[in-house]
Amino acid sequence: MKVAQQGFTLMEVLVTIVIIGILSAVALPAYSDHVTRSRTAEAFTALGAAQMNAEQFWNNERSYADFNQSSGFPAATPNFTYVLSNATPSTFTVTATGRAKMTGFTYTIDQNGTRTTTATPAWGTSTACWIDKKGGQCSS
Repeated sequence: MKVAQQGFTLMEVLVTIVIIGILSAVALPAYSDHVTRSRTAEAFTALGAAQMNAEQFWNNERSYADFNQSSGFPAATPNFTYVLSNATPSTFTVTATGRAKMTGFTYTIDQNGTRTTTATPAWGTSTACWIDKKGGQCSS
Protein backbone atom coordinates (compact mmCIF):
# COMPACT_ATOMS: atom_id res chain seq x y z
CA MET A 1 0.00 0.00 0.00
CA LYS A 2 1.32 3.39 -1.06
CA VAL A 3 1.02 6.38 1.24
CA ALA A 4 0.17 9.64 -0.54
CA GLN A 5 2.59 12.47 0.09
CA GLN A 6 1.12 15.44 1.89
CA GLY A 7 2.55 18.94 2.36
CA PHE A 8 5.50 20.62 0.70
CA THR A 9 9.11 19.63 0.48
CA LEU A 10 11.81 21.83 1.97
CA MET A 11 13.02 22.72 -1.51
CA GLU A 12 9.58 23.94 -2.59
CA VAL A 13 9.31 26.16 0.49
CA LEU A 14 12.80 27.61 -0.06
CA VAL A 15 12.09 28.39 -3.73
CA THR A 16 8.88 30.15 -2.73
CA ILE A 17 10.72 32.23 -0.12
CA VAL A 18 13.39 33.23 -2.66
CA ILE A 19 10.76 34.29 -5.20
CA ILE A 20 8.92 36.37 -2.58
CA GLY A 21 12.22 37.99 -1.54
CA ILE A 22 13.10 38.96 -5.12
CA LEU A 23 9.64 40.41 -5.75
CA SER A 24 9.81 42.38 -2.49
CA ALA A 25 13.23 43.77 -3.33
CA VAL A 26 11.83 45.21 -6.56
CA ALA A 27 8.32 46.17 -5.48
CA LEU A 28 8.98 47.97 -2.18
CA PRO A 29 11.33 50.67 -3.59
CA ALA A 30 9.01 51.23 -6.55
CA TYR A 31 6.03 51.61 -4.22
CA SER A 32 7.96 53.98 -1.96
CA ASP A 33 8.86 56.18 -4.95
CA HIS A 34 5.23 56.18 -6.07
CA VAL A 35 4.03 57.29 -2.63
CA THR A 36 6.62 60.08 -2.54
CA ARG A 37 5.58 61.27 -5.99
CA SER A 38 1.94 61.33 -4.94
CA ARG A 39 2.85 63.48 -1.93
CA THR A 40 4.60 66.04 -4.15
CA ALA A 41 1.29 66.56 -5.96
CA GLU A 42 -0.08 67.98 -2.71
CA ALA A 43 2.50 70.79 -2.81
CA PHE A 44 2.00 71.40 -6.54
CA THR A 45 -1.75 71.77 -6.12
CA ALA A 46 -1.42 74.12 -3.15
CA LEU A 47 1.22 76.28 -4.86
CA GLY A 48 -0.78 76.53 -8.08
CA ALA A 49 -3.87 77.59 -6.14
CA ALA A 50 -1.78 80.04 -4.09
CA GLN A 51 -0.62 81.81 -7.23
CA MET A 52 -4.18 82.26 -8.48
CA ASN A 53 -5.35 83.38 -5.03
CA ALA A 54 -2.45 85.83 -4.78
CA GLU A 55 -3.52 87.45 -8.04
CA GLN A 56 -7.06 87.81 -6.71
CA PHE A 57 -5.66 89.24 -3.47
CA TRP A 58 -3.58 91.75 -5.46
CA ASN A 59 -6.67 92.80 -7.46
CA ASN A 60 -8.40 93.63 -4.18
CA GLU A 61 -5.47 95.07 -2.18
CA ARG A 62 -3.00 96.27 -4.87
CA SER A 63 -0.24 94.51 -2.93
CA TYR A 64 0.92 91.00 -2.08
CA ALA A 65 2.27 92.12 1.31
CA ASP A 66 -0.31 90.46 3.58
CA PHE A 67 -1.32 87.63 1.29
CA ASN A 68 -0.33 85.04 3.92
CA GLN A 69 -3.04 86.49 6.21
CA SER A 70 -5.77 85.87 3.63
CA SER A 71 -8.02 82.86 3.34
CA GLY A 72 -6.47 82.04 -0.05
CA PHE A 73 -3.07 81.26 1.43
CA PRO A 74 -2.46 77.48 1.72
CA ALA A 75 -2.66 75.98 5.19
CA ALA A 76 -0.04 73.55 6.43
CA THR A 77 -0.69 69.90 5.68
CA PRO A 78 0.82 66.71 7.12
CA ASN A 79 3.46 66.73 4.37
CA PHE A 80 4.17 70.43 3.67
CA THR A 81 4.25 73.86 5.28
CA TYR A 82 3.83 77.04 3.26
CA VAL A 83 5.60 80.37 3.77
CA LEU A 84 5.25 83.73 2.00
CA SER A 85 8.48 85.61 1.34
CA ASN A 86 9.62 88.53 -0.81
CA ALA A 87 6.13 90.04 -0.42
CA THR A 88 5.97 93.60 -1.77
CA PRO A 89 3.32 95.48 -3.70
CA SER A 90 4.55 93.80 -6.89
CA THR A 91 6.31 90.55 -5.94
CA PHE A 92 5.85 87.44 -3.84
CA THR A 93 7.27 83.97 -3.42
CA VAL A 94 5.40 81.08 -1.81
CA THR A 95 7.58 78.22 -0.62
CA ALA A 96 6.38 74.70 0.15
CA THR A 97 8.75 72.97 2.56
CA GLY A 98 8.41 69.25 3.16
CA ARG A 99 8.00 67.80 6.61
CA ALA A 100 7.62 64.32 8.09
CA LYS A 101 8.31 61.84 5.28
CA MET A 102 8.74 64.72 2.79
CA THR A 103 11.58 66.38 4.71
CA GLY A 104 14.13 67.76 2.29
CA PHE A 105 11.67 68.64 -0.49
CA THR A 106 11.27 72.37 -1.21
CA TYR A 107 9.29 73.95 -4.05
CA THR A 108 8.49 77.61 -4.83
CA ILE A 109 6.29 79.71 -7.07
CA ASP A 110 6.39 83.47 -7.61
CA GLN A 111 4.23 86.24 -9.05
CA ASN A 112 5.31 85.34 -12.59
CA GLY A 113 4.38 81.69 -12.17
CA THR A 114 8.03 80.65 -12.12
CA ARG A 115 8.25 77.20 -10.59
CA THR A 116 11.49 76.19 -8.91
CA THR A 117 12.70 73.11 -7.09
CA THR A 118 15.23 74.27 -4.54
CA ALA A 119 15.72 70.93 -2.79
CA THR A 120 14.85 67.27 -3.21
CA PRO A 121 16.73 64.38 -1.62
CA ALA A 122 18.81 63.02 -4.52
CA TRP A 123 16.28 64.07 -7.19
CA GLY A 124 18.02 67.31 -8.14
CA THR A 125 17.08 70.98 -8.34
CA SER A 126 15.66 73.19 -11.07
CA THR A 127 15.09 76.89 -11.64
CA ALA A 128 12.47 76.20 -14.31
CA CYS A 129 10.15 73.48 -13.00
CA TRP A 130 8.97 71.33 -10.12
CA ILE A 131 10.87 68.03 -10.09
CA ASP A 132 8.60 65.11 -9.22
CA LYS A 133 10.58 62.09 -10.37
CA LYS A 134 13.97 60.59 -9.73
CA GLY A 135 16.54 61.67 -12.27
CA GLY A 136 15.43 65.30 -12.23
CA GLN A 137 12.33 64.85 -14.36
CA CYS A 138 9.88 67.71 -14.16
CA SER A 139 6.16 67.53 -13.68
CA SER A 140 4.09 68.46 -16.67
